[in-house]
Amino acid sequence: MKALITGASSGIGADMARILSDRGYDLILVARRKTRLEKLKKELKTDVKIIDMDISSTFNCMELYNQIKKEDIEIVINNAGFGLFGSFCETNLDKELDMIDLNIKALHILTKLFVQDFKKKNTGYILNVASSAAFLPGPLMATYYASKSYVLRLTEAISEELKKDNSKVYIGALCPGPVETEFNKVAKVEFNLKSLNSYDVAMYAIKKMFKRKLVIIPSAKIKIATSLTNFIPRNLKLNIAYHLQRKKGHR
Repeated sequence: MKALITGASSGIGADMARILSDRGYDLILVARRKTRLEKLKKELKTDVKIIDMDISSTFNCMELYNQIKKEDIEIVINNAGFGLFGSFCETNLDKELDMIDLNIKALHILTKLFVQDFKKKNTGYILNVASSAAFLPGPLMATYYASKSYVLRLTEAISEELKKDNSKVYIGALCPGPVETEFNKVAKVEFNLKSLNSYDVAMYAIKKMFKRKLVIIPSAKIKIATSLTNFIPRNLKLNIAYHLQRKKGHR
């Protein structure tokens, strides 16, 4: 049994590595920070291969796949991603393009290639880490919210295609709210809601993945909030989202 985890050097990705290792899975861990990966490897109980690579590059993403495609991988967790706070007119374009490359393009490439491989075997699990942001427009974090909406909708569509083909391959999307990770520091935001514990989110996600849950939301409050958004008029939704977002920014 073997799992691939991107963005594995910290946060949810690292905790998923710990949980899957405890369950007996050998691991392929991918992230840019080699030192962090090496430190995590020492904690784990199973065989671990670390690959320090920036997969926001299409070339690197394809290189990663070519390195590991002959491995007997059962689980793929697309966790790598980051956010950026600020008005769309003022945020850095290069950072936004990097975000699109990582949050969308890299995830799209790995999802497509492994869905094709898994479908041939008629087995396998793919978990794409989206966000509760996927359910809303995100003024002041427009690119991040849009990227996570892409992840959720892509995952849902692929799941339905697999279902119609009677495939046993699973694909699902993890959509947490605020989590205690390094995301806040990178995105330069402060959440008003209490953040969830990263390990608890990872454990919940893996349990639901094995139960083949399509959309995984590890918080009762977030489940209620996302359900209510379906009944709020669009203009009001945008206004509420803007004011909630504005409170997150460092001032």
